[in-house]
Amino acid sequence: MWNWDYAMQILPELLRALRMTVLATCCGFALSCFGGLLLAMASASRWAVISAVSRGVVSFIRNTPLLVQIFFLYYTLPKVANISLSAFAVGIIGLGLHYSTYMSEVYRSGIEAVPKGQWEAAVALNFPKAKTWMTVILPQAIPPVIPVMGNYLLVMFKETPVLSAITLVEMLLTAKNIVSESYRVFEPYTMVGVLFLIVSYPASLLIRALEKRLTLQPGQRPGSGRGQAGRSAEKAVGS
Repeated sequence: MWNWDYAMQILPELLRALRMTVLATCCGFALSCFGGLLLAMASASRWAVISAVSRGVVSFIRNTPLLVQIFFLYYTLPKVANISLSAFAVGIIGLGLHYSTYMSEVYRSGIEAVPKGQWEAAVALNFPKAKTWMTVILPQAIPPVIPVMGNYLLVMFKETPVLSAITLVEMLLTAKNIVSESYRVFEPYTMVGVLFLIVSYPASLLIRALEKRLTLQPGQRPGSGRGQAGRSAEKAVGS
């Protein structure tokens, strides 16, 4: 039977773990956005070696489990390279590196949706490569794919229980510790699921509203159509 007194007793501890979970997610997401952009720009490079290396990194990371990557960073890297990091730092780096490969495909779809005439106009105006990217291409490529990036933020949030394997005290590990002390499993695990739902469901509604706003085309009602970049990005999610 559900015990409300016990649930209220463990709630503060679970809320502290929720804060850690959200912090790890946000930091990992920021890293994945930056790393994904670098990988996407590298894959679009005219230098074949850089492009090939970028595609190889993306393929390798996407085809190995996140848990294995986190184990490598936390347990193997200190022995191989004498680099020892905290569980929180490894969690951020692991999430960031893993999802940067997915973000790179999202960025790539947005970049490819930019009309070729924009590139040609930048060349005609003799823009340096960096200026072309920063003032012409990226401002057009990124906004349409922001909703897809938001979806990955939710996916990362729901992946954080994996970090309990390296002793990061997020919600799942906190619930396990509580269960080991009280031998009551119903309240802790149920409350973890509810807390995940409380955070992720409103966030998904916000992302959906943002998607409708950003994909609105001239002359269309909200939600009646999608931009080419947004459609391409959705395909990238499923690839």
